[in-house]
Amino acid sequence: MTAATTASPTSTAATPGQLWTRARGALAAVLILVVAGVTFAAVQTGTNHGQLDPRSADPQGSRAVAELLKARGISVTVATTLDEATAAVGPDTTLLVAGPNLLTRSQQLRLDRATSASAGRTLLIAPGPAATSRLAPGVHTEQHQAVSALAPACELPAARRAGTAHMGGVRYTTRNPAALTCYPSAGHPSLVVLPTGAEGDTVILGSPLLLHNERLDQQGNASLALQLLGSRPHLVWYLPSLSDPSATTDGGTPGSETDDPSEDGSRNEAAEGSSFLDLVPSGWVWATAQLALAAVLAAVWRGRRLGPLVAERLPVAIRASESAEGRSLLYRKAKARGRATDALRDATRTRLAPLAGVPARDAHTPGVLLPALSARISSPDHDLNALLFGTDPSTDAALVLLADQLDALEREVRTS
Repeated sequence: MTAATTASPTSTAATPGQLWTRARGALAAVLILVVAGVTFAAVQTGTNHGQLDPRSADPQGSRAVAELLKARGISVTVATTLDEATAAVGPDTTLLVAGPNLLTRSQQLRLDRATSASAGRTLLIAPGPAATSRLAPGVHTEQHQAVSALAPACELPAARRAGTAHMGGVRYTTRNPAALTCYPSAGHPSLVVLPTGAEGDTVILGSPLLLHNERLDQQGNASLALQLLGSRPHLVWYLPSLSDPSATTDGGTPGSETDDPSEDGSRNEAAEGSSFLDLVPSGWVWATAQLALAAVLAAVWRGRRLGPLVAERLPVAIRASESAEGRSLLYRKAKARGRATDALRDATRTRLAPLAGVPARDAHTPGVLLPALSARISSPDHDLNALLFGTDPSTDAALVLLADQLDALEREVRTS
């Protein structure tokens, strides 16, 4: 036996340096995720309160218009529950409902009773069909249109002074002769002012974009927003929440029962007119973003290529016969007689082709190889086609016999 074959196997225990090399990629990915999580958490704190929030300085927040109103002497109060919103309504108050579609049927009916009895202003932001029918009776919604710069095309003083503004979104129709309709898009207005019996009014705004920080300084958005929200000395900015206790109870107010009890407290209409992302808490959105970033980093880490493949010398030399024996044992264990047969025949044809004067490209073509071999063997009783291109043997004994026959054929061709 050679020294290579008698060499003892090397130890498979990893050294500390090898462990560090294997783990440093994963540790780097974990560190990046931790830093990203802390950064996202820091961004979400402080003044970031969400879309259409008067406390938010984000592009889609509404802090700018709230600060302008305060500078004009208008008090701005944020309400997050229906109880706070209904308790604040009055003749000197404007109630802005940022998400009327998030209110349940009982909440909408309760809010309508409270605002109808006051002489104040109620401003609804993009209410859908259900919310419109309960909070602004006589107004119907039409198909949504893209927001664009539109002319007022109405006699409403606030709209005429503001001029062109970014309007559109949900459009409305009404047959109330006392209603004022402005900023039409494709024939239907996106701003409706509906007088109420208590000398107040209800304003329906088809899109919240003109109230966003990023659009307030464009067109006549600021002028229109300040006039609509600053007509009373007090502004209550109501941000409906899915966690409001009144969403599952009627608050003890008489007559709050619905026509269909099965609909009371239902959330089926809460999402009407709102996108999916509007209904997802911001924490889940950022958690999903972090998971997506983790997946990308993991893919980059696992798919990294630092350079070309490097061939490494084996620690132990292995004889070809031992390798062939090991493969044959694997074939036998898997009962892969077909694979073993193909390997034997392919190797035999490859070796026989140059001996018979056949090009290597035709070594596996029966029409070329078989006639050349027939001319070199002296025993015409050989079925060369069955031997070199036949079916697979059905037993191990037949496979061994085939191997012997192939060896005999190769010896005969070599000695011919």
